[in-house]
Amino acid sequence: MREPRVSSVMTQQLAHRSIRKYTDRPIDHELLASLIRCGQAAPTSSFIQAYSVIRVSGPETRQAIASAAGGQIWIERAAEFLVFCADLRRIDAACRRAGRGQLEGYTEHGLAALVDVALMAQNVLLAAESVGLGGVFIGGIRNDVALVADLLKLPELVAPIAGMCLGWPAEHPEIKPRLPHGLVLHQDEYRDPLPDAMTAYDRRMAEYYHARTGGRKITDWTSTTAAAIQGKKRPHMLEFLRKRGFFRL
Repeated sequence: MREPRVSSVMTQQLAHRSIRKYTDRPIDHELLASLIRCGQAAPTSSFIQAYSVIRVSGPETRQAIASAAGGQIWIERAAEFLVFCADLRRIDAACRRAGRGQLEGYTEHGLAALVDVALMAQNVLLAAESVGLGGVFIGGIRNDVALVADLLKLPELVAPIAGMCLGWPAEHPEIKPRLPHGLVLHQDEYRDPLPDAMTAYDRRMAEYYHARTGGRKITDWTSTTAAAIQGKKRPHMLEFLRKRGFFRL
């Protein structure tokens, strides 16, 4: 029997787009719990499960986070707003309970927690999209990460990494063209991107930005990427994470 080239899961993944406008319909509590369980089904380094999720419902807290994130009003309006945290606190407790001493904050532990929470969050979003929900990740919570940690009363060894808005979509934006796989998939060794391939992708993205129904603009991938990266350096993050118990050693 010939194996299918594209599964229903793959089709769902390829249909991803960020949703920032939602209807007033709430998300059922049982559905939300199921989404979190789907998140927990993601791979986790050595089964440490180094993540926690804060469900933020208070209007004042949401407003403060939206302001800190650069005025992202969809944080206030989404049916659900979740903050995904790298969490080494339970791991530290496990080490103490097992008589192995306190967690010392090695870089490897911090990296494992960051990978864990990223995989968990992506599983939540994919599960949400599979039932018709839409969402968007909010990296802007790291603009004032200390404020977010204070608002959510996060203890040492717990750090907010990304937010996520979830709701029933009130918009249907076009799918952004991704980099051609030839620029992403390397054979045996790394290859620097060919200028012609980059130029072709810039042309395709310029056409997308010019034609899309919401927020048309004259730009391309190179320009938007450079502006985003150079404008969001967030130099406070390393010191914040170290103070939280991440990346000390």
